[in-house]
Amino acid sequence: MNQTKRLLSTIRLANSLYSTQLARTHPNNKVRTRFVDLHVPNYVSPFLNFHAKLFFSSKPEQTLNIILSEKWSDELEQELSKSKTDFTHESVMYVLKKLSKEPQKASDFFNWIVGKQGFQPSSSIYSIMLRVYGNKESIKRFWATAQKMKEEGFFIDDQAYLMILQDFKNSNMINEAANLTKIYNSMAKDNVMNDVIKEIVGVVIESDWGNGVEKRLAGIKFDFKVSDNFVLRVLKNLRKYPLKAIKFFRWVSETFNYEQNTITYNGVLRVLCQEDSIKEFWNIFKEMKNAGHEMDLDTYLKISRFFQKRKMLKEAVELYEHMMDSPYKPSIQHCSVLLRTIAGNISPNLDLVFRVVNKFEATGNSLSKSVYDGIHRSLTSVGQFDEAEKMMTAMKDAGYEPDNITYSQLIFGLCKARRLEDATKVLDEMQANGCTPDIKTWTILIKGHCSANEVDKALIIFANMIEKGCEADADLLDVLVNGFLSQNKAIDAHQVLVEMTETGGVKPWQATYKNLIRKLLLERKFEESLKLLRLMKKHDYPPVSEPFVGFVSKFGTIDDALEFLKALSYKESPSVSSYLNVFQGFVDEGRELEAKDLLFKCPPHIRKNKGISSLFGSV
Repeated sequence: MNQTKRLLSTIRLANSLYSTQLARTHPNNKVRTRFVDLHVPNYVSPFLNFHAKLFFSSKPEQTLNIILSEKWSDELEQELSKSKTDFTHESVMYVLKKLSKEPQKASDFFNWIVGKQGFQPSSSIYSIMLRVYGNKESIKRFWATAQKMKEEGFFIDDQAYLMILQDFKNSNMINEAANLTKIYNSMAKDNVMNDVIKEIVGVVIESDWGNGVEKRLAGIKFDFKVSDNFVLRVLKNLRKYPLKAIKFFRWVSETFNYEQNTITYNGVLRVLCQEDSIKEFWNIFKEMKNAGHEMDLDTYLKISRFFQKRKMLKEAVELYEHMMDSPYKPSIQHCSVLLRTIAGNISPNLDLVFRVVNKFEATGNSLSKSVYDGIHRSLTSVGQFDEAEKMMTAMKDAGYEPDNITYSQLIFGLCKARRLEDATKVLDEMQANGCTPDIKTWTILIKGHCSANEVDKALIIFANMIEKGCEADADLLDVLVNGFLSQNKAIDAHQVLVEMTETGGVKPWQATYKNLIRKLLLERKFEESLKLLRLMKKHDYPPVSEPFVGFVSKFGTIDDALEFLKALSYKESPSVSSYLNVFQGFVDEGRELEAKDLLFKCPPHIRKNKGISSLFGSV
């Protein structure tokens, strides 16, 4: 570990000196280097590590350890009660999220905390439990919980709804999926608050905030007490208007003397995490912390995913640092995902990588294999191969052997730097170290050559792969096809696809078929395209018809049209709509005579069809 720390410090120092040197050379041009704007933090003090270790054994973690230690029982409940934990929204959310892979324990804890401790769940906590219960074994508890939510005026979180819906569909629970959608929609309608919420949202959205808006809001009659659930529902409806959402958030506090709590603070932060309201996000976050509240783990994960998706990586790292200083720390896996996202940028910001690693270590964690890989991925992606090699050495010294993931990252970085020969040599290094390249490693190397317009060399590598007994897959086939198409060699791409499909047993992606068919038809290779259409049928893909109709309508003969219709159909006779599309195409291209000739060669039921007859009647 000490060697790793020294290595990380050396890399930081090198980047710092490099950025200083470039800044002096180009004082007015910050675009010339990715390191100019980096702020390299000092390494974490050992005193901070000591404090973090104490903090890590916090009450939420103790509660979780008690629950995981044994089966649920009266004795376990007594032990939880004796721990004198203050079960807040944040702590309950933390425990439930951590128990997501232990559904029975999550259910036992939820029932105990609500039934025997009087804890009042929020919509977000109920939504977590719906995810726990969203399976065939627990479906009765799922509907009982959903019904209770509806009766008490709660709503299902949007992301939870979409995830549960997908789970139901994947499990072929079609009726459950339909009923879920019904109850999800009804929760927003069948509620005493609904009319008031709609009126408030309408007023807020219509105009810029000012005295006029506040006067109109003051005139709305409330027949219920303002609650966190009410505030959350309004915020949910204002999520596309974050700056107006914060105005409402302030207004409801001042007008009703309503004290915002953990639930409402987390709710408004979910709305404010957008680019045009990020300043307000951090202001509210600071206000929430000063008021003694914490961001709950579910809110953090949702916002972090949003930041990463929108490439707001500086914000994602800053929020990660805050959460690692809280009692509700994200998992090691989340750290790895964040590092992977940063490394996935075209020019990864190494300062952000080291900030994540620093904070991870400062809370008493040792670097895992996935974290080492995250650092290594970032270094190879920006071309710092010497440092990446040292990181691999440190990883070995820590007891982690480089695997296909590690070597694939190195190959990707070398290909990105157009060091293709060095990338190819990595395969020999792998095998010498007892690591057999898998299909993903081969694919990365072949794709690197195709991207560098070295398709011929890519084919040699592909042949070498087959020789070594590694079987191709659809992903690799797509890479090769796209490589040929980038050189306008559609026929060669066709030949490779047919050979790998018919002799290699590969089932191409549907998108690969579609892409190649379009390219072939652009080159007027009708027979080759038709062969791919027949292969699509064999692989149970819905046939692609649009490019064929366009081609036949403009350039095709009557026989071409008949061949296409025959290849298109799963049955003995193509569908009426298929014929109609071809007829319409001929007419649109001004080829009415060809359309009539085709009609003459069609089966009687097609000639007598009303839709087709009306088309020719109009012609």
